[in-house]
Amino acid sequence: MERKVLEHAHASGYGFVTPGMNRMFAHLRGRPVGLSEIARDLGISRQAVHQVANDAAELGLVEFVSSEVDGRVKLLRFTQKGWAMSDSAARAFEQIEEELSRHIGKKDIQELKRILGKKWSDDESSGDEPRTDTF
Repeated sequence: MERKVLEHAHASGYGFVTPGMNRMFAHLRGRPVGLSEIARDLGISRQAVHQVANDAAELGLVEFVSSEVDGRVKLLRFTQKGWAMSDSAARAFEQIEEELSRHIGKKDIQELKRILGKKWSDDESSGDEPRTDTF
């Protein structure tokens, strides 16, 4: 899946997006997010996330903003250019899902989504709500 998304990114003019950026972007979820939260979600060091975030910021895809709750905390959010990239990635996911559906069928796609939407850890609140992680 990640390979297909990165192929689409390249074809759409976002060939500079790295696998690390791709994974980090999935955790922004349409809102500013702290680097520590992203690091925890990805199971990697905050320093590694910070490096990838800096690289993405240099490309103009994300920006650092101060937390409204604690001005000392920096959050990461998409820029306008980043949202355009995210929209392109969402279209890529739709195309990948359509392609997969042709191979395994719509019923199996729905079953796959249901299974993958289940609670993956004790930290998640519910297994009944589908996961909405996207690029």
